[in-house]
Amino acid sequence: MGQAGRRVGGAYAEIARAGRPDVWIGLRPQEEVAAEAAEVDARLAAGEPLPLAGSLLAVKGNIDVHGLPTTAGCPSYAYEPQADAPAVAALRAAGAIVLGTTNMDQFATGLVGTRSPYGAVRSALAADRVAGGSSSGSAVAVALGFVDIALGTDTAGSGRVPAAFNGIVGLKPTRGLVSTRGVVPACASLDCVSVFARTLEAARRALALLRAARPVPPRRPGPWRVAVPATAQLGELDDGWAAAFERAKGRLAGAGAQLRTIDLAPFTQAASLLYDGAFVAERYTAVGAFVERGTADLDPTVAGIIRAARNLPAHRLFADRERLAALRERAAAELADADALLLPTTPGHPTLAEVAADPVGANTRLGRFTNSANLLDLCAVAVPAGEVDGRPFGVMLLGAAGSDEHVAEVAALLEPPLRLAVVGAHLSGQPLNPQLLALGARLAAETTTAPDYRLYALDTVPPKPGLVRVPAGGAAVEAEVWELAPAALGALLAALPRPMALGRVALRDGEEVTGFLCEPAAVAGARDITEFGGWRGYLGRSGT
Repeated sequence: MGQAGRRVGGAYAEIARAGRPDVWIGLRPQEEVAAEAAEVDARLAAGEPLPLAGSLLAVKGNIDVHGLPTTAGCPSYAYEPQADAPAVAALRAAGAIVLGTTNMDQFATGLVGTRSPYGAVRSALAADRVAGGSSSGSAVAVALGFVDIALGTDTAGSGRVPAAFNGIVGLKPTRGLVSTRGVVPACASLDCVSVFARTLEAARRALALLRAARPVPPRRPGPWRVAVPATAQLGELDDGWAAAFERAKGRLAGAGAQLRTIDLAPFTQAASLLYDGAFVAERYTAVGAFVERGTADLDPTVAGIIRAARNLPAHRLFADRERLAALRERAAAELADADALLLPTTPGHPTLAEVAADPVGANTRLGRFTNSANLLDLCAVAVPAGEVDGRPFGVMLLGAAGSDEHVAEVAALLEPPLRLAVVGAHLSGQPLNPQLLALGARLAAETTTAPDYRLYALDTVPPKPGLVRVPAGGAAVEAEVWELAPAALGALLAALPRPMALGRVALRDGEEVTGFLCEPAAVAGARDITEFGGWRGYLGRSGT
């Protein structure tokens, strides 16, 4: 059995163990998925380039997956798609394997994840709290480790709110960047296909495959200019959330971002137009005729919102469009030369009971910061930014249309740093140390490895050593531990020449971190310099 086959077996075992039927609308039979995994393994063995080989994928229930009914969270609405939606097809072509379709707020109308005849979806990390919607099942499937990536949709924040509540990453691309064919519309002119993953890098890799053949712009090193609102304009937040937001601002500033305060009013005023204005009429255009049939499985809150949009006058839509145009101009002026706008993803995280007691009010509060993104034609990425009272706290970065990659680069500054052990030419004062400094790395500790290694002088330019772990006869080797962003480590790995490699290095205190190692074959005939205690000791004593 190949890698993909093993992943599938492990995923179904975990799904059975977890007991979370609320996550799924349609879970494919394991035998069928295992057969598809075997095909992926065979394609990979034949040399086919499959960047997502063995990655497991979940798909929101309003996106077409061939072989599964598309329900949009309403069983009586279901139809059998004749093909995968282009977004699904693109990830499958890259080697991803679909496990099933996920639960959602019916007709993608909601930010809570409880408006579904398939059951309310609760948070992966707090059983008494909502998962967030409408892409609730997709987010929880990622957070619980059932899948590696998941597709959702995002009209009002559905690809960001569930990410925040489940401690994962949610990417909402620029409108039109990813095809929405094969997606049951909520508001067709505003809908986006969104991506969930546990890391920003994984989400970006998936988005790069979904970009409708548009090239990915080159990465920029910064410095980044980040707009932030005046604290008073955030409004009422859950206890501890304002302080958590201030910490996120501090992390960005500490990573070199330049912060400046803006007026948030045009963004929040635009947000109110999405449901309180005439734009909600587009939801009636999408599924109003079906809702008017009054089937028994309609969620009453969803049906009420859609039916209420039926009689909105056309003159109100034109007035709202004029108002939105003015707000869009004001918002663009506020952002001006900023690369991104930092906001809390939501004002708080309600319990299931709070949403049940006030389904409309609780939902409205959750969209305070997310509702405006598509109306203002912004891209967005939601990322974890710590915890409050043991539950995830998330922030969101928004940017102008087409700036998806730049906004993601800013978001990467908020990721917890990775620790990297260096033992040779990247040590402080050595020739390659400027590479680390240029990537924003920070020296965290001076230490040694565990006494399990041998160090060899390699014939390279510039001179550098090779570190190899041995089963016996090892010794401790001088090391430094540097902290750097995950994206920076990826850039370092991409430029790493053979025979150098990155792997796990054990330190003297038992911690294991990523570190520079060497291919064992490269040390054949090389001088063993372990006796000098480290690379700098060897250079000093040998006169090299």
